[in-house]
Amino acid sequence: MTILTLLTDFGTTDSYVAEIKGVILTRTPTAVLVDITHGIHPGDVRSAAYVLGRTWHQFPPGTIHLVVVDPGVGTTRAALAFSAHGHGFVGPDNGVFTPVLHDAEVEAAVLPTPDGASPTFHGRDLFAPAAAALAGGASVSTLGESFSGIPDRLAYTEPHYEGKAVVGEIVYIDRFGCLITNLTTELVPPYASLEVEDLDLGPLRRTFDDVTNGGLLAYVGSGGAIEIAVRNGSAARRLGIGVGGRVRARLG
Repeated sequence: MTILTLLTDFGTTDSYVAEIKGVILTRTPTAVLVDITHGIHPGDVRSAAYVLGRTWHQFPPGTIHLVVVDPGVGTTRAALAFSAHGHGFVGPDNGVFTPVLHDAEVEAAVLPTPDGASPTFHGRDLFAPAAAALAGGASVSTLGESFSGIPDRLAYTEPHYEGKAVVGEIVYIDRFGCLITNLTTELVPPYASLEVEDLDLGPLRRTFDDVTNGGLLAYVGSGGAIEIAVRNGSAARRLGIGVGGRVRARLG
């Protein structure tokens, strides 16, 4: 049995996820399907890339990862299947695989569009069959012509120094309203004082219980990045800030 993960922006209200699963299980009934999430905001490639970057390496080698967040569906963007780090990946070449491609040796194929495929549902008609084939033991090279280009990658703003402060940005907001930044403890020592939107959050905390109910805090999240939250509330709603918002760590 091969594990096959699914990450989409389709939600769970409509039939789209079930249709994809039906295609996969018809072709590879022994596949073990794992839903990473279907709650990505429609077309939000950057958030999908963040979630994929947190999750793919938690699965054992040989896992296949199907990612369908594809605002360019039906256009000239390439449809890819590739192997990297001992895992298989299937989805659009739109930057969503950026976290996987770092320092990776990649074998990639361009997936042909089957006759009769819906131009608006490549997830079901193009990507799902390819992912099922990989889960069934097919090699990437059998799925299409070799991809000789460089897969698309998202551009990120790296943390930088401004005087005695490190400046980063918010890269993701989770369902609790926690603001996840691109700052890590490699750049931010324990004595640093965090600021967001000109609010001083003080030093890094360990748990939500380190502040009073409704209090703002900065802490090191489970993914290793510095996060900003409100105890029993939403930092995103409290601060009215979104992805791309600036965060400062004062070092002195």
